[in-house]
Amino acid sequence: MVSIDLEALARELMSAHETGQMVSLPPSSRPGFDLDAAYEVEGILKKWRETAGHKPVGRKVGYGNKAMWRILKLETLVWGHMYEDTVHQSSGSSAELKLEHTRSLKIEPEIVFGLKQPITAPGLDAANALAAVNWLAIGFEIIDCPYPEWKFQPADFVASFGLHAALVIGERLPVHRDNIAVFADQLGTFKVRMLKNGEFVEEGSGKNALRNPALCLAELGASIAKRFPNEPLNAGEIVSTGTLTAGHLTAAGDRWRVEVEGIELAPLSLTLA
Repeated sequence: MVSIDLEALARELMSAHETGQMVSLPPSSRPGFDLDAAYEVEGILKKWRETAGHKPVGRKVGYGNKAMWRILKLETLVWGHMYEDTVHQSSGSSAELKLEHTRSLKIEPEIVFGLKQPITAPGLDAANALAAVNWLAIGFEIIDCPYPEWKFQPADFVASFGLHAALVIGERLPVHRDNIAVFADQLGTFKVRMLKNGEFVEEGSGKNALRNPALCLAELGASIAKRFPNEPLNAGEIVSTGTLTAGHLTAAGDRWRVEVEGIELAPLSLTLA
């Protein structure tokens, strides 16, 4: 039984989001707050953003690393909504982004999908998940943490917009019947290289997103359908499927580049203004 005022908590988190203030006491440290309550708060925030004219355009994944589920007592990954004012398409293979009211930013390379069909069925394999996909791309997810020292639980993540500050999408690669099998295989094995200001930072792999970003997409669709059967992962949504490397601290002036090997995706460069 939730014993806290969820609307008051949503107002606190919305204020922090709009002003760049910190939230000194994460919701998970407050009596009665759990993952169910977190999704209720996320729903309140979504309604307020819609009322303000900001259309939801997709979802972002959290905890796509299954090894963390047992530690954090999760049964599946978690998610938050993304909005038309936070999702950006690159111009060619480069982009510039300016963010306001930020606290502590990190950058993550992720595979992004655009859906042409809903995904609701449980247990889909990578190829069947890709059958619902219109395009895929490499992207940069920018996250911003309102909690001190980046310390939070999954419920805190959900209740604070999934830490989502922005998503920058690279060049889109069409997905169709003739390339689904190839992509299903490549998405589990491809590599990425992250560079900051021209210097190598880290290498990552598709296997870091639930062994394959397409499997991550399938898990997300099934999990949303189970929790919110009336609000499934739907056609037209954009999905960012979780980081392929560690998240790296970043700030204005940084120049990032992600290079991709093992799948036909163009590199993406991002400058934070």
